[in-house]
Amino acid sequence: MSQRTNATEALALVALFAGALAIGTAPIFVRMSETGPTATAFWRGLLALPLLAAWAYLERRRVAPSRPSLREPLFAWAGVFFAGDLGLWHASILLTSVAASTLEANCAPVLVTLFAWLLWGERPRPAFVAAIALAFGGMLLILAPKLGGGGHALLGDALGLGTACFYAAYILAVARLRTRHGTGVVMFASTLVFTLLLLPLALLQKFFPDSARGWWLLIGCALCAQVLGQSLIAYALAHLPATLGAIGLYVQVVASTLYAWLLLHERLGPLQLLGGLVVLSAIALARRVRQAPVPKLPAPAS
Repeated sequence: MSQRTNATEALALVALFAGALAIGTAPIFVRMSETGPTATAFWRGLLALPLLAAWAYLERRRVAPSRPSLREPLFAWAGVFFAGDLGLWHASILLTSVAASTLEANCAPVLVTLFAWLLWGERPRPAFVAAIALAFGGMLLILAPKLGGGGHALLGDALGLGTACFYAAYILAVARLRTRHGTGVVMFASTLVFTLLLLPLALLQKFFPDSARGWWLLIGCALCAQVLGQSLIAYALAHLPATLGAIGLYVQVVASTLYAWLLLHERLGPLQLLGGLVVLSAIALARRVRQAPVPKLPAPAS
């Protein structure tokens, strides 16, 4: 049973990392998009909905005899949290560097660890907390050369940090929903909610792209970031503790930074490359800590 659990967790980690690599393309699509930042987020959801609807339908048919109710308020909350996440993050990407914005958005694991402890009793080991600190330190190395931009960059950084709060809540909501519902159902419901919520704001910006290239960019964002990336992560969160699932998403920071270097010519210096290695080392440490046996704690005093 232990070997089977380890194999399932290993597969979930692969899905998590693949999903993070796919989501890492999102800021590139936002930068290159011909529509406004919130409009890009709206099209990301709308264009993904047909595929997610088909997936959810097939999934529900397969489990029809005992399918759980879809009238959970948590579905709506997951969409609300993701709407806040995308709305703030897409604006942040246009005001600061891709590396900085993605780093700040991925401060979420710190909040996830705290909330999972308080709400679910998922108490982190000291070594796991150290892994989070190490990963955050690595991301700071990635960000360091871009600090001190001032002006719009500071506003972008503030929006990036606000994104982390919504992202943490979204991770916790999806992790909870995936204990009772399939990946396709969770993704379709949350995507439908955030798409509807973003529509009024999207209409206030440049709504339609100017060319066929602009439409292809929106389709690419929907397929890579929403259908593939978020779905893989939703699957992984069903088989990983929320804290481990969150720290694995630090891969997204490394991926986004590399994509920005290759496609947007945001150069990576030696310090940033070192930061990427530190992040990957922290993820490996977190994995080892999770596999270690849990020490017995003394009973609390009454």
